[in-house]
Amino acid sequence: MSETTNGGTAQDGQAVRRVILLRHAHAENEAPGGRDFDRSLSSLGQEQCAQAAAWLAEQGLLPSQVLCSPARRCEQTLALVAGALNGAPIQFEPRIYEATPGDLLGVLEPYASVDTVLMVGHNPGLEGLAALLASGRLGGHRGMPTAAIASLCLPAGAALEPDAATMEAFWWP
Repeated sequence: MSETTNGGTAQDGQAVRRVILLRHAHAENEAPGGRDFDRSLSSLGQEQCAQAAAWLAEQGLLPSQVLCSPARRCEQTLALVAGALNGAPIQFEPRIYEATPGDLLGVLEPYASVDTVLMVGHNPGLEGLAALLASGRLGGHRGMPTAAIASLCLPAGAALEPDAATMEAFWWP
């Protein structure tokens, strides 16, 4: 499925950078207290996490750094897929919550030298970022269902900008 390996090099030996986007799994409609930020995963979401973890492990997509929204459903998604992540360091990043694709680019910018970054976050920001990086456009993309994973690849050292990446894999439960 993929022409690259997780080690940061393509089969032809060219160094690559990978950005993996994981949308949080399915969440309950309401949280105690009514705050969207506090919504927990549903039982369906927990099942989706098991499937996502299995897919990440099968693909060998091991991040060097994890960036995660501190919203409860993202923290829970990360906790349930963590076994597939090979102990990568985790940074909880408040700017991911309710972020636009442009905001998310800013969150990723300090990690330009990291070969594989996994970001756990929300729509519409994640689906917009995937479309922007892969096609250069925000509109006309297929979206990201809950627990969907988009793996994007670009040459090491290349700037994260519109149409700079190749969508090497897209998965959803």
